[in-house]
Amino acid sequence: MTDATEELEKRRAETNARADESRARRDRLNADARATAEERSRILDELHDKSSEAQEHRRRRDTLNAQVREEKAFREEWNRKLQELGDRVQELKRARAPRPGAVPVWRLKKELKELEFRHMTTALTNEQEKRLIEEMKRLEAEIREQDQELRQDPEVEQTLKAFAEARTEAEAHHAAVGRYAEEAQAEHEAMVALYESVDELRRRADEVQQKLIEVKGQADEAHRAHIAAIEEVRDIEKLLYAARGGHAPASWGEAEPPREEDFLARLKKGEKVSTEDLLELQKTGRA
Repeated sequence: MTDATEELEKRRAETNARADESRARRDRLNADARATAEERSRILDELHDKSSEAQEHRRRRDTLNAQVREEKAFREEWNRKLQELGDRVQELKRARAPRPGAVPVWRLKKELKELEFRHMTTALTNEQEKRLIEEMKRLEAEIREQDQELRQDPEVEQTLKAFAEARTEAEAHHAAVGRYAEEAQAEHEAMVALYESVDELRRRADEVQQKLIEVKGQADEAHRAHIAAIEEVRDIEKLLYAARGGHAPASWGEAEPPREEDFLARLKKGEKVSTEDLLELQKTGRA
């Protein structure tokens, strides 16, 4: 039975080596799985943080857009008041004729604009420019004088004051619309950029999750191979124990004992042989 024992020893060594290899591969794959799971966790944490940040930008954007709508409504209201007061001012000015011999303010303003245009677009001598500037100053002084006279009327003064306040309010709300709109656009752009990052992180997380599933599947397969090899080693060790002096059980009965040549052939083919087969060889003296 020396040949059979040697064959069993050889098979045990090979199976042990296969078990060790499967265990080492399983451990490597489990380490890869842990690293992949940690990577996935980091990606998901980053995804959650960026998603929360994007939602905060969305909330601020929506708040700012609401303020834009509110400021637009205020601006329209004050522009309407400004138009009404402007019309009222013109009515009062038309109703209050200038002092006898005075040129109407509207004509003075028209002449002043024409002189200003001439001053900017015409080449003048020093003397001509001097006379032009003096005339412009005279017209400005006449306009101020008539405005001051007009303001002596309490109704005109009150209307002009209300007109100035309405213009200030309209301009303030117009500026607020622009400011809030710019801030809302900045929040929107920041939100979009973050959601693009979230989409990319989600794609990466899906890839890592798929990799994790594959690695864990390979690790499970290696673990099963390791267990199978261990069980095979135990079976071989039982056969070796029997070959080295174990006693045959009483369950053999009248069965025909195996032949040594058949036993060795099965071992070499890698087929499993039972402890009972080996014990029967020993009992019949073939071992």
